[in-house]
Amino acid sequence: MAETPLVEAQGLHTWFELRQWGFLRVGAVRAVDDVSFTLARGEAVAFVGESGCGKSTLVRTLLGLHRPTLGEVRFEGVSLAGLKSAALKAYRARVGYVQQDPFGALPPFLDVRRILAEPLKVHGVSDRAERERRIRAALAEVRLTPVEEYLGKFPHMLSGGQQQRVVIARALILEPALVIADEPVSMLDASVRVEILELLQGIQRRRGLTLAFVTHDLTTVRHYAERIFVLYAGKVVESAPVNDLLDAPQHPYTRALLAALSDPDAANATRLREVPGGEPPSLIDPPAGCRFHPRCPSAMPGLCDREVPPDFTPRPGHRAACWLHDPGAEDPNHSIIIDGRQASGRGGPVHDVSQ
Repeated sequence: MAETPLVEAQGLHTWFELRQWGFLRVGAVRAVDDVSFTLARGEAVAFVGESGCGKSTLVRTLLGLHRPTLGEVRFEGVSLAGLKSAALKAYRARVGYVQQDPFGALPPFLDVRRILAEPLKVHGVSDRAERERRIRAALAEVRLTPVEEYLGKFPHMLSGGQQQRVVIARALILEPALVIADEPVSMLDASVRVEILELLQGIQRRRGLTLAFVTHDLTTVRHYAERIFVLYAGKVVESAPVNDLLDAPQHPYTRALLAALSDPDAANATRLREVPGGEPPSLIDPPAGCRFHPRCPSAMPGLCDREVPPDFTPRPGHRAACWLHDPGAEDPNHSIIIDGRQASGRGGPVHDVSQ
């Protein structure tokens, strides 16, 4: 019998209504739009994509900070939609959250001891000696030692890397099963980034945690994630084991992300010319069909701009939402019916077949 995934998202939509004069609904921001995936126990995954693609909204929905408009999130087989009061509080104890900006995430008027004691108090750890033991163990685990030197310090007395270690310690102190790290190193110096990523990776492996990273940086993702989900305009457009995706990307958007990576070798400077122009679409009024088609060099007129692509499996374990992987796309006789009209697999003329 297959093990129940730790996290399962099914048909997840998280939209934010736009209103004029406080009551007139004028539209919605489709930040997450029909996303499905599972996370296994003990695996490390990365959600990647450019700014505004829906990464942070997705993980905040997983945290229970946003209620999905449609679809559901299940944790250990239980839907978050049905959790009330005590059950929701218990769920939040099982999920740790590492924020992007460590200084903004830490209360400025509390010292480190009180910052780490707060979640323990909220979740019913009333014994002072037990709280102190957990606080010291958490600081030691994130390598803030000697512990005594840090317990009485306030956030402004710590470096950026030390602040992020405190944030990680706070996320771990309730012994969660899932830790979500939202751009955990984007505010840090390059040298410190490696230390924090190695720290998170080591903790994940020792504890058997499920670790979900949110990032736009593909240069380091190979070293700490096992699987990658690529998001574009609120949708997952590609997912695969990390090496498969980075070595052989199957979606034009993923290839564009990789082509845009900086390369110190001047001989490779021409690679930047391969990056499609344009901007990501509006999430209030996204384009029909594939949302990447206005920027895609391989878009097939009459198909990509009309029909949302399903998930194809071009390789085992590798999924890509792109019509280029339709088994009949290279067959000139292959056709798809769209709104009563016929589009050829090669994106040729669209013929009315409604008569």
